[in-house]
Amino acid sequence: MSPAPSIHGDVAAGFGPVADAFRRNFTAHGEIGAAVAVYAGDQPLVDLWAGHRDRDRAVPWERDTIVPVFSSSKGMSAFTLAVAVSRGLLDYEAPVAQYWPEFGAHGKERVTVRQLIDHQAGLSGLDRVVKLGELADRDALAEILAAQKPAWTPGTRHGYHALTLGLYQSELLRRVDPAGRSLGRFFAEEIARPVEADLFIGLPASEPMERVAVLSATKGLDILRYELADVPLRIGAEVYAKRGYSYAALTNPRPGAPARAARREFLEIEWPGMNGVGNARALARVYGAAAGRTGALPITDKVLDLLAAADTAADVPADDLVLHTKSRYHLGFRKSRGSFRFGSDKRAYGTTGLGGSFGFADPATGVGFGYSMNRLGMAILDDVRSRHLREAVMRCATR
Repeated sequence: MSPAPSIHGDVAAGFGPVADAFRRNFTAHGEIGAAVAVYAGDQPLVDLWAGHRDRDRAVPWERDTIVPVFSSSKGMSAFTLAVAVSRGLLDYEAPVAQYWPEFGAHGKERVTVRQLIDHQAGLSGLDRVVKLGELADRDALAEILAAQKPAWTPGTRHGYHALTLGLYQSELLRRVDPAGRSLGRFFAEEIARPVEADLFIGLPASEPMERVAVLSATKGLDILRYELADVPLRIGAEVYAKRGYSYAALTNPRPGAPARAARREFLEIEWPGMNGVGNARALARVYGAAAGRTGALPITDKVLDLLAAADTAADVPADDLVLHTKSRYHLGFRKSRGSFRFGSDKRAYGTTGLGGSFGFADPATGVGFGYSMNRLGMAILDDVRSRHLREAVMRCATR
């Protein structure tokens, strides 16, 4: 057991068990620095942070500390498209090529917006190697994305578009937004600003790097102590062998080592769904605004009903060709199903991030949840630290 750090922040009456679970993550599960937040609509119920921003435990985690949340930012990207749908700029059931004609190349003319954002388009990998610096040339990148051949017949299977999805979403949004904004700028202006969410897709030069926590990979004896059951052996084997869906999906564009992602040259790139940097409070505020329907998000009730739909065509989890586990996606979010459950019922939706970060909305209780940390766990979906926190939240919110 590790010593418990000082826990900072506040919890509402009745949510003390969340603080207890947060503390146990440090004493029993190797947490270095982390934050957890819960909002009922726009009202904070839990806002806690503790630990350190670095592995040496020399620099404390502060209230305003931010950290890369990786694919937890996919939920923020999904919300931006929900805004576009709310304004009549997009239709989930329309072909992507209706808005982006070049996308229809190589048999993609019938791929719908829904199929694309639900990881069914077969575009989880790119044949052409793309370097990080090339992501800034949006016109050239759009040509590469449109020319990609699907790896499987679109709509028949699904596989996690880990690195590519946000790039497709951003170009699609740029095509339909009257102002031609990129997804990062659209998110900043239409979602983060009104909700006061401290999360960026493309870190502005005005944000000091001293705010950003240093990431720490789990390795050596810590794998045996905390992560052995979560080691993704099949994915690792494909990446090592340099073949298969996992290798194609996780290595291009080349993100580099995850623990090196807390660098300005990585974070300043606008890579939607991949390199968002923020904190638990930001995630909880956005999801809380959606779950509680506060009106802060420019998303109609009709679209929020769609996001929370309990029964969809993909109601049963299916094999994910990239992650080699059963997963279920819905309008750009994950849904609670199978062995990976979150929220109080099947209306809940959210996204997880590499290493363990997580944010979700629970429409049944009207609460939004956010968790961010700097020790990168190895679980594909269900990090034990996140699970203990959200289970404590749901026990408190539903009793």
